[in-house]
Amino acid sequence: MSNDAKLRLLRDELARRGVDGFIVPMADEFQNEYVPVSARRVEFVTGFTGSAGTAIMLQDRAAFFTDSRYTLQAGGEVSPELFAQFDGAKKSPGEWLAENLKAGDKFGYDPWLHTPRAVERLQKAVAKAGAGLVALDGNPVDAIWKERPAPPLAPVVPHGIEFAGRSAEEKRQALAAALQGRKRAAAMLTDPASVAWLLNIRGGDVPHIPLPLSFAILHADAAADWFVDGRKLTPELAAHLGDAVRVKPIAAFGAALDELGAQAAEVEVDLGLCAAWIVQRLEQAGAKPVHADDPCLLPRACKNAVEQAGMRNAHRRDGAALTKFLGWLAAQPPGSVSELQVDEVLEEYRAAQNLFRGPSFSTIAGSGPHGALAHYCATAATDRKLQAGELLLLDSGGQYLDGTTDVTRTVAIGNPSDEMRDRYTRVLKGHIALASARFPPGTRGGELDVLARQYLWAAGVDYGYGTGHGVGSYLSVHEGPQGISRGQRGDVALQPGMVLSNEPGYHKPGAYGIRFENLMLVTEASMPEGGEQAMLGFETLTLAPLDRNLLLPGFLTVAEIDWINDYHARVRAEIAGQLNGDAKHWLMQATESL
Repeated sequence: MSNDAKLRLLRDELARRGVDGFIVPMADEFQNEYVPVSARRVEFVTGFTGSAGTAIMLQDRAAFFTDSRYTLQAGGEVSPELFAQFDGAKKSPGEWLAENLKAGDKFGYDPWLHTPRAVERLQKAVAKAGAGLVALDGNPVDAIWKERPAPPLAPVVPHGIEFAGRSAEEKRQALAAALQGRKRAAAMLTDPASVAWLLNIRGGDVPHIPLPLSFAILHADAAADWFVDGRKLTPELAAHLGDAVRVKPIAAFGAALDELGAQAAEVEVDLGLCAAWIVQRLEQAGAKPVHADDPCLLPRACKNAVEQAGMRNAHRRDGAALTKFLGWLAAQPPGSVSELQVDEVLEEYRAAQNLFRGPSFSTIAGSGPHGALAHYCATAATDRKLQAGELLLLDSGGQYLDGTTDVTRTVAIGNPSDEMRDRYTRVLKGHIALASARFPPGTRGGELDVLARQYLWAAGVDYGYGTGHGVGSYLSVHEGPQGISRGQRGDVALQPGMVLSNEPGYHKPGAYGIRFENLMLVTEASMPEGGEQAMLGFETLTLAPLDRNLLLPGFLTVAEIDWINDYHARVRAEIAGQLNGDAKHWLMQATESL
């Protein structure tokens, strides 16, 4: 069915329901960043395959919104005849609605796919136009999606204490004690990553992220109700969970909310993470939802000693796989390797590593102009060969039982231009400045973002995404609440044990892209002589050579050259023992001192 036909059917369905428009976010009922195929309603309606997008349909017009990572991709996948297209940072869905709805219109939304905060923003936008906002019972896209895939049913398995570092019971007891101190009856856990972390379980319902899609209610007595499709359960789970975790079907979730309402219970709910439907059901039942951050967020972000050791070990193995690949690529003549082949060979090398369970996200292997697309993903239709004089932007990662990796390297195919070398060196200088930073406790990630951008700004250029995101421990490759950006995640104070990416870049539309990314662990920094205040700093986890052919050594300071040489010496020391033959020889050459 064409997208034009889908849009006509959807408009007919909206008219049947008595609404004049509808919004389709890239979301599921769990508010996941990456959603299963059964929830990819935006892709079904528009054809957009990226991970961030919103579509709005009115009876006489439609619009599509994404962020700077995907604007170029959206231009190639979403029909401009059907959808006006916008960068959400320049025009938000709310602004568009306020301009295009008519007074008296009824605008529909699915309360399972929006948080209460998002609904509040929608309400303000719709009201500005003199229209009304209507929560729909059932999603109208599902009504026309006749061949919608079934929800995922991946098995749920225990995540061993040798990787988790703390038992699920210990975690529940600690969070429950905090609930008691706040005099709250329960906390609603609607983020599957939090449920997985709290119960020490993993699954496979979401692409690349080992999550079982499920909800949980943690009670102040440390008991938990876990709502999950019983077909996912494996035999070893019962003994792992214990009697204090009551396993219930997803269908029983609404009744559990009603029971909290019958008790007039005060229930903590993260209004930025949970579906509006849940809060509405609690309120209708008589419960008292109280806004509070998901209680798992901070303890999940601050990795314990076992998780930190696991991340280091995972990065050693992952670095060896990536280095082996880079050595292989260097031996291939220009024009002989395609983007899809890059993805295939790199995953083959990762798959040979101990504890590997799959990629942590879809590999970004963008050569030449495709590198300008910050989150490009090669397909059979777009695949191209790596040509001489071009750059390859390779952003990839692995999921290992003991850790999650995310690394980007930019590689010159043949001889790079002077401009490419200038931009690459500026990107690397910003990376080094951030990696070398020392900062007092309480410093927020957003306060460090400028360190990575300063040398690009000096040349009058920038990049349109955040400099760093949090990373989970065999969980999501994008983890909150921490981040290094000018957005909401940048408002969180960095704490020891947090893992973040450091990934400044530069993307020249239609020409090339550059990004350099390592993961870093927040640590307590050593006190310098004469120092008067405790400081925090970063330990670089990622171990793989950078491309020295892209550097302008004369543009680097002595301290920056020392950083590069010290980093390369560490790469050799920690991964050379895992390599042999041509791969080891290439590593030694690639990491020679500047």
